[in-house]
This record gives sequence, C-alpha cells and structure tokens, in this order.
Amino acid sequence: MFLRTLLLILGAGLLLAACVKTASQSNKPYDLLIRNARVVDGTGNPWFLADVAVRGDRIVRVGRNLPGEARQTLDARNRILAPGFIDVHAHAENVYENPSERFVRMGVTTLVTGNCGSSVTAVDSFLVLAANRPIALNIATLVGHNSVRRKVMGEVNRAPTADELRQMEALVEKGMQDGAVGFSTGLIYVPGTYAKTDEVVALAKAAAKHGGVYASHIRNEEGKVYEAIREAIHVGRETGMPVEISHFKVGSKRMWGESEKTLDLVREARRGGLQVTVDQYAYTASSTRLSSNLIPAWALAGGPEEGKRRLGHPDTLARIVAEMKTELANDGFTDYSFAVVANYKADTTLNGKSIAQLAQLVRRDSTLDGQIAQIFDMYRGGDAQMVYHKMDEPDVERILREPFTMVASDAGPGNYLSGVPHPRGYGNNARVLGRYVRERQVISLEDAIRKMTSLPAQTFGFRDRGLVREGYVADLLLIDEATVGDRATFEAPHQYAAGFDYVIVNGKPVVAEGKNTGTLPGKAIRRE
Repeated sequence: MFLRTLLLILGAGLLLAACVKTASQSNKPYDLLIRNARVVDGTGNPWFLADVAVRGDRIVRVGRNLPGEARQTLDARNRILAPGFIDVHAHAENVYENPSERFVRMGVTTLVTGNCGSSVTAVDSFLVLAANRPIALNIATLVGHNSVRRKVMGEVNRAPTADELRQMEALVEKGMQDGAVGFSTGLIYVPGTYAKTDEVVALAKAAAKHGGVYASHIRNEEGKVYEAIREAIHVGRETGMPVEISHFKVGSKRMWGESEKTLDLVREARRGGLQVTVDQYAYTASSTRLSSNLIPAWALAGGPEEGKRRLGHPDTLARIVAEMKTELANDGFTDYSFAVVANYKADTTLNGKSIAQLAQLVRRDSTLDGQIAQIFDMYRGGDAQMVYHKMDEPDVERILREPFTMVASDAGPGNYLSGVPHPRGYGNNARVLGRYVRERQVISLEDAIRKMTSLPAQTFGFRDRGLVREGYVADLLLIDEATVGDRATFEAPHQYAAGFDYVIVNGKPVVAEGKNTGTLPGKAIRRE
C-alpha cells in the first residue's frame, strides 16, 4: 500500500513538473510568428488558413489566431506558406567554398549532394565542416560509386579483383556509418561505366546494411533506357534498398513519346513491392561534360592523357568516329546542333554556341566530320561543360504528373556570372510553380510542393523536415503565388528566381522581402 501511494505521489510530481515546464515554454515569446498564411503543408492536401509560430529552429504552433508575443511577426497577407524545398539531386561538394544563393533564392533549403556516383569519400569530414564553415542551407550527402572506384582502382576499364572489391565495400560502409543517406552511381561516367551489374550490387549491399537509398544516374538515357531502368530496379531487388532514378528522361529524339513506357517499368516495380522513385528537372535540356556524352566511354579509359593518345592513333580514331556517327543517328539527330557549350575554360568566347556553330566559326567546316573534329579539339583542350537539347516537352510533363516524381536541379552552387550554364541551377523549382502549375496547370500547387518537400524527406529519411507541422524543423517559404517563376533562360541563365519573399532555414530568414540577408544557419544532415 505504501509503495502504491509513493508511486502515485511520484507520478503526480512528474506530471506537475511537466505541466510547469510546458506552461513556462508556452509563456515564452516566439522567435517568429507568421500570421494570415495560406499553408500548403507538404502533404498534398489543400491549403488551409493558419498562423505558424517558430521558437529556435522548430515549428511550435500551427493554428488560427495564435495567442502570444513574438520577437518578429510577419503578416503573410494570404501568401503561400510552404515547407522549404529539398533538392535531392545536387552536385555541391564545393558548397563550403561557393555561395549557395541561387538555390535559396528558388526556395531550396536542403541539398542532397554526392549524386551520379561522384561524392566525397571522407563523409564525416565533409559533414563536420558545416559547423566550422557556415552555409546558408542544409547539406546531406550520398557516397558515390565513381569516387570510391577511382580511389581504389583509378580509371581502368576492367572488373575489380577480390581485394579491390573488398576495399570499395569498406569505403562504402564507412561512408554510410559516417552519415551518408545512401549510395549513388553514375553509370555513364568514367570509371563507373566500366563496372558490371554484379559489382554495383555488391557495393549497394554494403550500403544496404546501414539503410539509405540507391540513387542512380542509370547506364543509358537514350536508346537503351529500358535496359538501364531494369538494371536499377534489379539492384534494388537484390539489395532490398529503395531505388531513386536520377533526372528521369527520354534523351533520344527517336524515342520521344515513350516516357509512358519507361514510367510503366517504375509502376510495375512499385506494384511488385519495390520502393522506386524518380526525380527530374523541369527542362527539355540536360547538362554534363562534353566527353561523357559524346565520346565513347571505352575511349576515355585511363584518364585524359590516355584518351588523347587514342585520338592520335588512326585506326582507333576511325573506330571512335564511326561509333559517334552511329550513336548520333540512333538518337535521331543529323548533327550536333543540340550540343551547346556552357563553359569551355580554354576559350570562354566559345561559351553559348553549339558544336555545329563552332565547327563553322572555328574550323570553317560545318560538316558532321568537322563537328566531330571540333569535339576532339575541345576534349584535347581540357573538356567542356555542355547543355544538350535532346528532350521533348510532352515527356517532361508526363513524368512530372507521376505521384512518385520529385523535383531536383542536378546543379551545383556554381559561380555567379561564370559561363553560360543550364538555367536549372537558378530557376528549376520556380519554373515548376510558375510554368507547370500556374500557366500550364499540369499539376496542382499542393502536389508540386509535395514533390519538393515531404516526398523527398520521406525518400531520404529526413524525419523532421518536409512538412509544416508542430515539432518539425522550421525550414519555411513565403511565396507570392501570382509572381513566382523562373527568370533564368538558356541565353541569359544568371538570373535569380522570382516570388520567394521569405526563405527561412532552421528558423532564420536567409531571404527576407526577396533579398539575401547574409544569414548562414545551414546544418549538416546525417542519415538517422
């Protein structure tokens, strides 16, 4: 009896202490109170009217006519309040050295880097930097197959030995243990392109022991895209990992319209119980290196010097040219007018011009042979970043409508006013809201925001981000629905997006009234 009474007294005391603490917390002023907002909470549900209160880096209240004082109060004036966007496909290994303003100016508050098989291999050291070199947004990373393979094997075109495979598995496991959110491949890039499927499965299994996602730039996005999608799905089935297919597209003119069939492969896998998602950027052009997309992968083995040596051998050169012509014809193109230089460091006057234009301008030879010779000259000169206009608008829209599609830029922090880069790095998320929601009405506002917030958070295991919900991290956006949109174009890409009046990261405004505040509250996010 005494023990029972004692337990009741102790329980009552604990309850009283909790109530006192809660009351004390509730009486504290909010750090930020946003009133009169149309909240699009990230779930895909219709917007609702509410106030949102923030204390520290957390959302503490969501409701109508919230009581209490705040150090800062914003009147949303019926604008959209949404979770911060999570860009699941970025290339931001240099985020600590380069400003990330173009991301936050289009509403991105979290980046997932390490995509396409290219990442840091010292994951812990990379994530620790966030505490010492402040950044504007949050950063998470995958561990990349290409980087791991290059560290162990260099750029050789062969299968790994048993010992090399063990070394790669250990690097992948270490990256996952240190907080990587998954394992990525870039199977069109050297040296990952030389890996057979069994190697990819083995390394993915090493990652799968620790959770996370298998994110793949698949082996082919043109004529062999079906086989490439099936390979990614096979890796997921063999390892039990969720599969994320990067920048999902149909990159062959001859196959325009077949996105319905490529999407069917994903739908079928999902019906079979495998979690497969895709991401895309909202443009009909891609961007990558000149050599990676135009020169056969086997010709690049061993690094640039070996590649240049092959170009100097007449028989090998003839083989390379023949394969390039065959690939071009298979994709439904007659020349390289679709390939535009984004940044050629050896001669920046070439930036913004197509290979066909440059062949005429530089070589006075606009024939296909002249264009291929121009490609080789630029490869010898140090390679170039390119923009490839190879996709069709109806395919982009069809992929965007799918419930398992996320929105991602495939961009890095970049250098403001440097080169003529793909405009996706400045306008991708804004373009979805302006062009595909407001103007073309391809998807609803609520679904578009879901694709940029809760779906990425769910896919990559960010358990307290991606929703406007009490207890969640206060990554928030205040958006003018009438003006939001992209300003960046292919001809003039260095233009920030419009309509993002406030961008709040971990409770701190990094954009206020459409202007950069200079605040750097970003954090590293590790796999939980």
